[in-house]
Parts: sequence; C-alpha cells; structure tokens
Amino acid sequence: MDIALKILLVIFSVGLIAVVLLQKGKSAGLSGAITGGAEHLFGKQKARGLDLFLQRLTVALAAGFFILALIVSYFVNQ
Repeated sequence: MDIALKILLVIFSVGLIAVVLLQKGKSAGLSGAITGGAEHLFGKQKARGLDLFLQRLTVALAAGFFILALIVSYFVNQ
C-alpha cells in the first residue's frame, strides 16, 4: 500500500509539472506585475477553452498532490 501511494504521488507530481509548463505566461514584465495583475484579479481577462481546462486541471492535480503527500507522510511515520 505504501509503495502504491508513493507511485501515485510521483504520477501526480509529474502531471502537475507538465500541466504548469503547458500554461502560457500571463505576466508582461514589471509593468504587467503592476497593472496587468489587477486586471486579471478582478476578472477582466477570463480564461476560455484550453486555458480554462489547464487551470482547472492544475487545481485538481495540486489538491490531489497535497492530499497524497499528507497520506504518504502519515503512513511513513507509523
């Protein structure tokens, strides 16, 4: 069971890395950090299509990764 959870954790981590690298960058240097970040935060730019799918997949993989990391650390310390 311990080995299966560790293998699943590695799969989630590689998947999370791949999904984050597939997303396009949203910053435009220093000016984008000052002005563009506020516009993105307040919903002027909404993700559509593939960007929306990648964002939702990133959230799901990140949540799964954190939950699996907690479960694996619990089983290792027993």
